[in-house]
Amino acid sequence: MNIAIIFAGGTGKRLKNGEDTTPKQFLKIHNKPIIIYTLELFQNHPDIDKIYIAIHPDYFDYMKELTQHYFISKTAGIVKGGATGQDSIYNALKLAQKENPQDSIVLIHDGVRPNITPEVINKNIECAVKNGNAITSTSCFETILISENAINPKHVPYRKNTYRAQAPQSFHLGEIIEAHEQIRKTNPQYTDIVDSCTLYKTLGKETFMVKGNRGNIKITTIEDLYILRALIRFTEDMEAFGIDGKDQNE
Repeated sequence: MNIAIIFAGGTGKRLKNGEDTTPKQFLKIHNKPIIIYTLELFQNHPDIDKIYIAIHPDYFDYMKELTQHYFISKTAGIVKGGATGQDSIYNALKLAQKENPQDSIVLIHDGVRPNITPEVINKNIECAVKNGNAITSTSCFETILISENAINPKHVPYRKNTYRAQAPQSFHLGEIIEAHEQIRKTNPQYTDIVDSCTLYKTLGKETFMVKGNRGNIKITTIEDLYILRALIRFTEDMEAFGIDGKDQNE
């Protein structure tokens, strides 16, 4: 069983869109909400069996309406998000645990990363089956500075050794829930736990990387919206001309 866990419980405080207070996952690109682009990636992938969604409580009914309107038929459950992104993921994982085998592969993905390729989903599943987990990542093209005061770099790692963790991040269902429950005993607020990879590394667990595509951006700022709009238009134009745009997106 391969299950997508889509978390979109936030309100997008870092994205300022004039007076519009719509959470970023519901902003529309070419008249379609961003989260639907994300869900369609998993809906249309032949190896994904089910989708669980964690959404902001105020938008629970709206999310249900969207999944019906856009025929996201693999939706197996929608849960209300928690105080943090990791709380939201945990809520969705717990629902999935009630209904699926413990050794199911879960692909944990941001609701506002709507541009991964089917190949990245494939690689996540294959790596998680083989190694127990998979962290989508891309190599850095810029120098990374490590600083504790935002003034002076404390450490400058070699660029060739630096990567950006993205999503999906994939695990066996029972193992990722166990990791969450270990963390929640000592750090119930998930302080400094920004993603599942960080959660695993905090517990000293080994993780395995798979190569992602560079178009797999997370919508965080208004600039990201413009980039996403261009990427979607580019992909649609490529498909219209019968051209595979995958290489340009890597």
